[in-house]
Amino acid sequence: MTMMSAGDLKKGSTIELEGQLYRIVDFSHIKMGRGSAQIRLKLRDIRAGYTIERTFQSSEKFLRARLEHHKVQYLYHDGELYYFMDNETFEQTSLDAGLLGDATKYLREGMNLDMLTYRDEPVGVELGAAVELKVVETGSGFKGNTATPGTKPATLETGLKVQVPMFISKGDVVKVDTRSGEYLERVG
Repeated sequence: MTMMSAGDLKKGSTIELEGQLYRIVDFSHIKMGRGSAQIRLKLRDIRAGYTIERTFQSSEKFLRARLEHHKVQYLYHDGELYYFMDNETFEQTSLDAGLLGDATKYLREGMNLDMLTYRDEPVGVELGAAVELKVVETGSGFKGNTATPGTKPATLETGLKVQVPMFISKGDVVKVDTRSGEYLERVG
């Protein structure tokens, strides 16, 4: 078990606090007039998905939670359960949609990604910064509009809805940023 001081904290770090796993979404240092400095943390509960804000003394120590990464392949989902296969052992693991959070919007059958585990317990998945998804429905673009940077709504194969440029058509494959859910580019 590794302890971290307030100076070691950064966005994306995972800590264990009161028996719960939290990922640091944001933090700020607060300097009080005469008192000691404090830090304000915005934390996302990895298992339950909710976000909280807490304030601590800057002298406080935190337990670093080391998450292990395992290469897996996304297989399919059945209701609220999403199934993954370990690329080395071929064991299948299912995760609840609540545990996956927004990642469900980007999961395409057959895609490879990392499953995160803590003490051999699956706690989520880690997607790349961008994923490639096929456009299954979009409004029609109008000729002559290609000179102006207009956008139109598109539905992707996972059900995710994004705004795309007018030249994108049904059947195109587009790259989407998994952090913001925004269209990045057409890839095919």
